[in-house]
Amino acid sequence: MGYDIDRFVGYVNEGLLCSICRDVLEDPLQAPCEHAFCTACIHGWLVHHSNCPEDRQMIDISLLRPLYRYMKNDLNRLQLHCKNREFGCEMVCSLESIDRHERECEYSQIPCSNAGCTVHIERRNLDRHLAVCEYRSRECPNGCGYTILSAEDTQHNCVAELRTELELLRSEMICRVEEAKHEMESRLDSQRRHMVQKESILQNEIEELKSQMSRMMSDVRSLMAAERQHRQELEQAELEKREL
Repeated sequence: MGYDIDRFVGYVNEGLLCSICRDVLEDPLQAPCEHAFCTACIHGWLVHHSNCPEDRQMIDISLLRPLYRYMKNDLNRLQLHCKNREFGCEMVCSLESIDRHERECEYSQIPCSNAGCTVHIERRNLDRHLAVCEYRSRECPNGCGYTILSAEDTQHNCVAELRTELELLRSEMICRVEEAKHEMESRLDSQRRHMVQKESILQNEIEELKSQMSRMMSDVRSLMAAERQHRQELEQAELEKREL
């Protein structure tokens, strides 16, 4: 849908009106036959039709193009009233800048930012509303630190809230202790398995060293026996030499 023509100040050229909704073009597109439409209007039209609503020439959505630059410039220069005119806004600005103004307009109806509040109020009055909104939140004046809504003032009980908070903290602490306990047990089990594996490796190394020592001792005994045999042979040869 286009901009309501009644919002505009002065004459609006017929060529700047949508051929479907007959309002001033909004986000315009142009067909090869040079008829112009609002984007939303022509897209909706082509869902059920395949021709131009003005001259019935065949058109396809792929053939639609942006408005000619000179027409776009004429469109942007048009002057119109803010949509919040009925609420008191007297701003008149160009079509090119109207969206920016209306996003910031002090007369725009905006929702209250407090959760649960369904009130829509003018932007300029929002702060005043927030100060008295029944859904506004604030800290308990009795010092318990609990954040309450004005609507809950009568139900708020500091002792009950603190007791609930304490129970939550106790439950959280128990959970954390259990988690720390499980983590420590897991680490101890891991270290125990590592130590057992290390002990097994060391035991195998000791057994290997014992085996090597046993072989070395056997070799030493063999060498000593061979040496004695060699000495005896030398002594026997010396005796025979003396006899000769």
